[in-house]
Amino acid sequence: MQKFIKNAPSIVVSAVVHVVVLVVLMLIPLAIQGGTPDILLESIFTEELPKEQMEQQLELETKPAETLNVIAGGTPSTAVGAAAQPASTPVDVQKAKVLEEATVDAPRVETMQLSDEVMAAELGEGEITGEVGAIVEGYGAAMGIITQEIIRMMRQQKVTVIWMFDESGSLEDDRKEIKENYMRVYEELGIATKQDKDLRRGSEQLLTVVGSYGKTIHEWTPKPTGDPELVRAAIDKVPVDESGEENMCRSVAAMINKYKAMAIRGKRKLAIIIVSDESGDDGDYVEEAVAAARAAKAPIYVMGRESMFGYPYARQRWTYEDKAKKIKEDFWIRIRRGPETAFPECLQWDGIHGRWDAQSAGFGPYEQVRMARETGGIFFVLPGEEQNLVGRDANDKRKYDFLALREYTPLLMSRREYAGDRSTSQFRQTLWNIIVRLNPTPNKLLFETHDASLNIRREHYPLEPLPFKEEAGRQVQRAAKALLLINEGLGLLENVKSMRAREASQRWRAGFDLAYAQLHIFRLRLYQFLLYMDSHANNMPKPANKNGISNEWNFWQSRETLVPNDEQFLRLKKAFNLNMERSEYLTMVTEEEKKAIELLDIVIKAHPGTPWARRAEREKRDGFGFRVSDRLWDPKGVRSTIKLPKL
Repeated sequence: MQKFIKNAPSIVVSAVVHVVVLVVLMLIPLAIQGGTPDILLESIFTEELPKEQMEQQLELETKPAETLNVIAGGTPSTAVGAAAQPASTPVDVQKAKVLEEATVDAPRVETMQLSDEVMAAELGEGEITGEVGAIVEGYGAAMGIITQEIIRMMRQQKVTVIWMFDESGSLEDDRKEIKENYMRVYEELGIATKQDKDLRRGSEQLLTVVGSYGKTIHEWTPKPTGDPELVRAAIDKVPVDESGEENMCRSVAAMINKYKAMAIRGKRKLAIIIVSDESGDDGDYVEEAVAAARAAKAPIYVMGRESMFGYPYARQRWTYEDKAKKIKEDFWIRIRRGPETAFPECLQWDGIHGRWDAQSAGFGPYEQVRMARETGGIFFVLPGEEQNLVGRDANDKRKYDFLALREYTPLLMSRREYAGDRSTSQFRQTLWNIIVRLNPTPNKLLFETHDASLNIRREHYPLEPLPFKEEAGRQVQRAAKALLLINEGLGLLENVKSMRAREASQRWRAGFDLAYAQLHIFRLRLYQFLLYMDSHANNMPKPANKNGISNEWNFWQSRETLVPNDEQFLRLKKAFNLNMERSEYLTMVTEEEKKAIELLDIVIKAHPGTPWARRAEREKRDGFGFRVSDRLWDPKGVRSTIKLPKL
């Protein structure tokens, strides 16, 4: 009791201080609401929302708005991508509006009112990070948001917008849609001018430049213009670059540097809008583009597509047809569409050859999202139902749940910072080393080396027994080497397995879980490949083509597995120096199969609703067995004579 009385003064002082602090914090919202609002930012401070409200898609009207609705642009979101240390508190304005209108019994929405001047004074223009995952239903919806962004900027000064279209053949239809929606900007601008006195600043409030890029840069407006018809005509002039190269980052930097001085002289705000369905071929220049945009205080807006999950490429189906010769052939042409991170964080291999899938990542390509975020722009995620995208999972039609992905946002720091940060963690660096060692696809930007021997042949084996066995022998050697690398990789993952619990990043934990499960599946897949190859070589069946004409054998992935008989087991035992009986061996294999499936189930359960879970589900569906079939394949060599476009 005496001790309590002795310490009473300090306790009383502490209590008083805490009460004063609480009172001050309670008065801050009242003080803010007392000012005259210029901009209305909506944020939610109520209890956790029902899941059905959080999962609603963003749907925006594509017709011109009839009232002025100004929102603060360049607000960061944790929906799709985040930096290691966000420059400001994440607030998703668009989701707040969707949630406010989600239901008649919507939760109470508090409002925080800040003017553009207050935001600039408190944070500085360069400190407001961009929105990196605005999910829209199409170009019309994206144009509506861009219109609001332009109006917001025009309340401060006149604006020059630079449109940059990529010249890929796959974007021709998209350019037409942009042209049709472009008039919306001017229609809504006219409505806004009538309602907001700050926009009545004479002629040429909004000037537009139309440019495009492929291997080089082209401009289709002789000078910045305020005539919407000239803009529409300029968009029509954008060509298809047959080189297939897309130097996006260097083109953006060059255009900003060209018009920066002109904008300063005319006291105009620069803004860049990129329209592209690819991530470009010059990703090593992304920091140059970011630096140019930040120096010019020019936000970059990107209308793009989702990245491929942890993989640089996608493939689009292109069909060649010659009706006169009755020839119709499909080709899979590779395009650059990722990854969503500075460097891939998952395996580039499927256990037999390099990846060919087109699984979406739930995030935009790294270069485009980083440019939008670092400059206070917006990355628009356009609809992902692309009919010509080869290898797309039939179950991958829905967009990933925002709540499921918010803990898996990529680090959008520079590649140099990213690599340095990764190297400080033994857990992350080990996983990266395995990804590099098991990479079969060349990509100088992301990987210093690759191992082409990991591409094991599954198709186009000779039909005749002797040539088949010769080619099979070469591929068996590759498979045996790959098995050794898998075992080595599993050993490395086992060494850092205990570090998983201490890993702070949910992305890296998910990456470890998936890679660990995949390597077990890949080991079984290679084992089955060897069994099927051995069985086929020693029991060569007759071709089963219904037409009676075949010229090759193919090994297709299947869930059907092969159990070695006594004769095959003896060959297997001799080849791998096995010191066990057939029954023991089959028991061991059965346990390994059970463990591999259990590991995939762990990924699905631990990371529900994410690309990692989706990939694990696909591995389960694909299985690790094979089926062998014969077919007639391009007997006249027509495919070799067709000139393929470079998309």
